Amino acid sequence: MSRSLALLRESALRRQGGTCFYCGLPIWDVEPESFRRRVGLSKGQVTPLRATAEHLIARQDGGRDTPESVVAACIHCNRTRHRCKRPMGPLVLRERVQKRREL
Repeated sequence: MSRSLALLRESALRRQGGTCFYCGLPIWDVEPESFRRRVGLSKGQVTPLRATAEHLIARQDGGRDTPESVVAACIHCNRTRHRCKRPMGPLVLRERVQKRREL
């Protein structure tokens, strides 16, 4: 990952209050062990909550590395979105995940 994309991810993580753009769960960027202790998770539960840089418009579709285009998302949500045969739009996925969390 480029340094500029890493900086955009860090900035997005701060803007989002340390939470995933999609699911709203707390996510971490550095120091997984301190994050694990702070939120009371096991080592296995920490990895899926690592922050990734998520392009709201994929680079292959013309998305750019800009603050407006990059959000912070946990690995789980990022992978879930991109594993679909036809990936959902970011706002559609966000709404779907938020509804599931309410159940």
